[in-house]
Amino acid sequence: MIDFATHPDRYRHWTLQIDGAVATLILDVDEAGGLQPGYALKLNSYDLGVDIELYDAIQRLRFEHPEVGAVLVTSGQDRVFCAGANIAMLGSSSHAEKVNFCKFTNETRLGMEDASAHSGQRYIAVIGGTAAGGGYELALATDHIILVDDGASAISLPEVPMLAVLPGTGGLTRVVDKRHVRRDRADFFCTVTEGIRGRRALDWDLVDELASRSAMQETAQKRAAEFATASARPAAGTGIGLTPLVRDISGDDIRYGTLAITLDGSDGVAGFTVRGPATPPPHDIAGIHRAGAGFWPLALARDLDDAILHLRTNEPEIGTWVFRTEGHGALVAAYDDLLLENQDDWLVREITLYLKRTFKRLDVSSRSLLALVEPGSCFAGTLLELALAADRGYMLDGAFEESNLPPAVVQLTGMNFGPLPMGNGLSRLETRLLGDAGAVVAAHSTIGMALEAAEAEPLGLVTFIPDDIDWEDEVRLAIEERRSFSPDSLTGMEASLRFAGPETMETKIFGRLSAWQNWIFQRPNAVGADGALKLFGTGRQATYDRKRV
Repeated sequence: MIDFATHPDRYRHWTLQIDGAVATLILDVDEAGGLQPGYALKLNSYDLGVDIELYDAIQRLRFEHPEVGAVLVTSGQDRVFCAGANIAMLGSSSHAEKVNFCKFTNETRLGMEDASAHSGQRYIAVIGGTAAGGGYELALATDHIILVDDGASAISLPEVPMLAVLPGTGGLTRVVDKRHVRRDRADFFCTVTEGIRGRRALDWDLVDELASRSAMQETAQKRAAEFATASARPAAGTGIGLTPLVRDISGDDIRYGTLAITLDGSDGVAGFTVRGPATPPPHDIAGIHRAGAGFWPLALARDLDDAILHLRTNEPEIGTWVFRTEGHGALVAAYDDLLLENQDDWLVREITLYLKRTFKRLDVSSRSLLALVEPGSCFAGTLLELALAADRGYMLDGAFEESNLPPAVVQLTGMNFGPLPMGNGLSRLETRLLGDAGAVVAAHSTIGMALEAAEAEPLGLVTFIPDDIDWEDEVRLAIEERRSFSPDSLTGMEASLRFAGPETMETKIFGRLSAWQNWIFQRPNAVGADGALKLFGTGRQATYDRKRV
């Protein structure tokens, strides 16, 4: 089992240093520290294990170090920044392992950019050697790239000419969409194996600054100090510790503090039960800070984040995730109100951003998502996002005959109208109601109201509202139907339908890049017996099928 939980004390590949308002992340990969046997992580190349540490470090910088306004990303190895994803690892990985690896690296790089855009922690890459493939893609996720101008240090995206695949972590998109490199120059850059150095890299906007080797550290510290000074993060703030997650896996049951999951291998279903808060929220900001990692919205984000990663990676044949909630919607709404009223507090802002990133991770998971709104549930505000993210939502019309629970209700809060956008920049409700501004206004007018099925369905909050007689059959048929379809077809269909609306750099990365890379990772030119990825390092030349299909 691959575990996504770690701590700086257990890092094998990264070192995190804090010096006042500036943090430094040093990549010095342990060659023998691969997540799986059979490959050596040479030249600061990385696998999923290296990126799990990076993700953990980014999270800790956001929550545990409010004083940090700038982060330097550099290498602990001489004249090598990062050689990118380990090629032997990719060559020996299953298709699912490669795709999950690329998805996680993309989410982690987007998390860096989210910290720069919304958290006041700006990243600077300091390249004092070669930065190839994923190594340059790591730099592309930062705000500012410093390249040593010594005639040897170079940046490159050599995947097409060397490996018959694509840069897997957004490189193509960021070069043209983020850095605005002319596409003719980008075409040359992405087909030249040895990369580009010095003045040309700067003139083509592939880097932001050049420095001599002797001045590299001084230049980096100066730039970091400038970024940190401009940051609005509280220099005297006190962080909160991201304490170890409480997770228990026993047979087919997985339990966290805020949710429980039951796996049903026969139907390929993971049944999520998300528990709403048991107590009212604190009265003030101080109470949120005192609660720390135990504050319910933060605990929920951490638990759900880990659960998504665990199931995506370790349970690939569980293709349908069914979400239920239990608790009191009024309490969920009260926590939402507290978050919305205090967005000027750095910790509240970070919690909201973490919820946003977690729901985004759910959006791009290649699993069928169903939501079941039943009596006793608490699909309100933040938790209603689960139903809005679902491919279909079923809500019981009325109550169960033999239950004393009142009819199911859903409730909108301000959290459903902006703070938790999808990768397309729209809320899930706006995406669902795309092109119907009046419907969004109508939904907004119901904020704070407990809506029963007959009121929720015409607002677009749920898909179907069966009564007690039909409920069990409709839910069963929906699950059995999903099980009967091709998982590949469902993945493509769901991804196409979920991201209606405008295209952004993020949707391009997951929509275009992931789809193309997914296909290319199955082509003989890349992974066949005579494919480039299989033969890399052997001295043999790849044999390509020359047909353009």
